Amino acid sequence: MIGNNGQVLYVGKAVNLKKRVKSYFVKNQVSPRIAIMVKQIERIEISVTRSEAEALILENNLIKSLSPKYNILFRDDKTYPYLKISSHDFPQISYYRGKLVQPHRYFGPFPTSQDIRESIDILQKVFLLRTCEDSVFQHRNRPCLLHQIHRCSAPCCQLISVQEYRSSVNQAIKFLDGHTDSLINSISKEMNEASEKLEFEKAAQLRDRIISLNAIQARQFIDSHSNDANKRIDIIALAMEDDIICVHLVSIRSNRRILDNSFFPQGIPTDNTSQSTIEAFVTQRYLGKEKPDIIISNYSLPENIIKALEQEAERKITFITHPKGERKIWLNMALTNARQAIIRNMQQTHHQRQRKEALAKIMGLDEIQRLECFDISHTQGEATVASCVVYDNDNIQPSQYRRFNIRTTNSGDDYTAMREVLTRRYTKLSTHDADAPPHPDVVVIDGGKGQVAVAVSVWQELGLDIPIIGIAKGPERKAGEEELIIPHSKETIKLPAQHPALLLLQTVRDEAHRFAITGHRKRRENVRLHSQIDDIPGVGSKRKRALIARFGSMKGITAAAVDELAKVEGISLQLAKKIYQYLHGEDN
Repeated sequence: MIGNNGQVLYVGKAVNLKKRVKSYFVKNQVSPRIAIMVKQIERIEISVTRSEAEALILENNLIKSLSPKYNILFRDDKTYPYLKISSHDFPQISYYRGKLVQPHRYFGPFPTSQDIRESIDILQKVFLLRTCEDSVFQHRNRPCLLHQIHRCSAPCCQLISVQEYRSSVNQAIKFLDGHTDSLINSISKEMNEASEKLEFEKAAQLRDRIISLNAIQARQFIDSHSNDANKRIDIIALAMEDDIICVHLVSIRSNRRILDNSFFPQGIPTDNTSQSTIEAFVTQRYLGKEKPDIIISNYSLPENIIKALEQEAERKITFITHPKGERKIWLNMALTNARQAIIRNMQQTHHQRQRKEALAKIMGLDEIQRLECFDISHTQGEATVASCVVYDNDNIQPSQYRRFNIRTTNSGDDYTAMREVLTRRYTKLSTHDADAPPHPDVVVIDGGKGQVAVAVSVWQELGLDIPIIGIAKGPERKAGEEELIIPHSKETIKLPAQHPALLLLQTVRDEAHRFAITGHRKRRENVRLHSQIDDIPGVGSKRKRALIARFGSMKGITAAAVDELAKVEGISLQLAKKIYQYLHGEDN
């Protein structure tokens, strides 16, 4: 179902298409959400599939790619961190967010960054795997501090063979997959073989590895006396309080709890029912992804979803809705966690609403829902970047953030930069363009009276009437001492440090500053890198890309020896010598 601006409103499936579509166009519509959606429908597009299972997969893919406003949506896994093991001869372990790219191996998603860092810490201590970037790894000629404190086997200095390192990587993969018991048995066998060959140093290292793994397993182990020890189990519990729905997921692999997290549906469901939510969660969570052997839930699933999951997995998946024994205990624990998450969510929402009401009172508005905040970042005018962060639905909305590379000034003129970003952001809004961003209730300017005056003049030029507030650091530049500039009432006020309105403004201001400065640093690095490479004679765009891909940065290129430069595709030995001489200021 598509709106008049081409926006997809809703994606659904039906065995009886006529009956399903007709249900949306009845006179007495029960759901106000559906009534609002129907008013916006411009046209309906239809795709025919060969089976219900195929329709379910197509629906799931369209929901994930289009994020329709009136479908039940859950936070996508790409927003969660993964642990990555690279595909190099000496693989690197690292923290990773983003699209999963083969042939690297990924484990997760993990619920928090801290969980990943703890796992990396374990892999360093137990398996001595490297964490350094390729540009560092390729240019070391002696072991780093991590080797000295027994956190890395120093593959950069060939202190371990490819085969031995690969063996450690395979053991780490077994550990991450949850096969700790079989891993310990395998290492024990290897230790005994080393002892028989009188390789006592190696045997001692393997013994220490077994001790570490046993200690880790003791911390993560879930007591179980059933036959579930070697099975992959997910527990899905749904709770609902005061129209707030939460799905809590617990993943257990080889009796280790590897994921324990709460999910809240995003978007506006067409029917706010628990059953439709659990179905949306299961399809978005498992279709196209790894599936467990057993799913335990307090809600049943329709046959077509079960069939689609099993068809994709090419194996039987056990679904249990009335568990007994310890499985029932696990489900009850997950249900308790879901209810607790709802309570925390309600408390957080209450605090945010208090802050919005306090700010609305100061601004003389009836209510505030959406804030947009702008900040400028540069280094003495170099690589100027502006940020726009969005606060909506009682929380910051990272998916709606925008960065702007400033084109009109290179001199560090914040006023000109602010004029450009506001003009670019809101011109379409002033002309009622279909592609215009949503209308904010308040625009926050990170800056003093000068920046606020620029915003007021842009509004006059564009014919806008959006309330503006500036937040300027006080003389001591300390949090809690900010001045608030409100141009429409010609007031400059200072609020107490813990005032709800000030806390809200600080939140969006700090996020705008963080988002601007990270974008600026990235742009500045790219500008400096490319400008330096541009000056190297005989190196065109293709060779530049090859050098950057090989060494990662200008520092890495400068640190490379002539023979290393000559190994880059398209760089001859003669050209490598010229590059080296140019970068080191040597005469030909």
